[in-house]
Amino acid sequence: MKKILTFTLALLATTCLVHSADFVINNCPVTPVREQPSEAAEQATQLLFGEVCEVVDHLPGWTKIRSTMDGQTGWVSAKMVTPVSEEAKKRWGDEAMGVVAVPMAVATDIATGEKRMLTIGTRLPNYADGTFIVLEKQYQIDPSCVYEIKGERLEVKGEKVVRVAKSLLNVPYLWGGKNMMGFDCSGFVQTVYSVFGIQLLRNAREQITQGKVVNSLAESQPGDLVFFDHSDRDPNATKISHVGMLISPTQVIHCSGCVHIDRIDEMGVYLSNGEMTHHLVQIKRYL
Repeated sequence: MKKILTFTLALLATTCLVHSADFVINNCPVTPVREQPSEAAEQATQLLFGEVCEVVDHLPGWTKIRSTMDGQTGWVSAKMVTPVSEEAKKRWGDEAMGVVAVPMAVATDIATGEKRMLTIGTRLPNYADGTFIVLEKQYQIDPSCVYEIKGERLEVKGEKVVRVAKSLLNVPYLWGGKNMMGFDCSGFVQTVYSVFGIQLLRNAREQITQGKVVNSLAESQPGDLVFFDHSDRDPNATKISHVGMLISPTQVIHCSGCVHIDRIDEMGVYLSNGEMTHHLVQIKRYL
């Protein structure tokens, strides 16, 4: 009975703290964001370590958030986030930033020696010379695992973006996933671009509204995104349902089953047996 009371009081304390805050920061390597406030609810997306979100609503043990990165909303377990002030949130956005650029990296709490596994795309605020700070804790990380973003956006070549994408080959498909243990199609391309400080929206139907139109595969460059519907299966299909990244005018890397490479032409994507699996709708450029 005493243990139950202690747990209940701790849960109420956490909930009260979150209720009083306008923003929270994710304190776990990966946190599920769910459609409803239940562990059994569908995963809509994920938060990575240190990601800051606006607080939208509360229920006991649950917080509804809006990501300050891509605007996605959903419910997270209150115990997996920490309240932060608006001033702290502003500082987080203004600080020098690094991004984990390899599938997985180890960050070590300098004070305690505690280690955290950080997945690709994790942003590292106040980054300098292999150290960064989250929630007043200073961490150390191998600088070779980090792409450093300094002030103005640097010119990024498509070949470099594709190289990062290829480092994630064979990562399995996971609905709502955006980490190296599981991606969905849009989470995959969003994460790869985030390594270079380029923020895409979360879903394919949103991502197609960004970037510049490329008229044909012949005019495409490595790193361009290709968007698809399923009119190859359903003539009435009109919604964008899939996204991938071009390696060349004839090859696309995308997350469908797992991250892999397929053949593409102006009609769509093809399996090795010649079957078309996705109908090409549009090509967009973000670099």
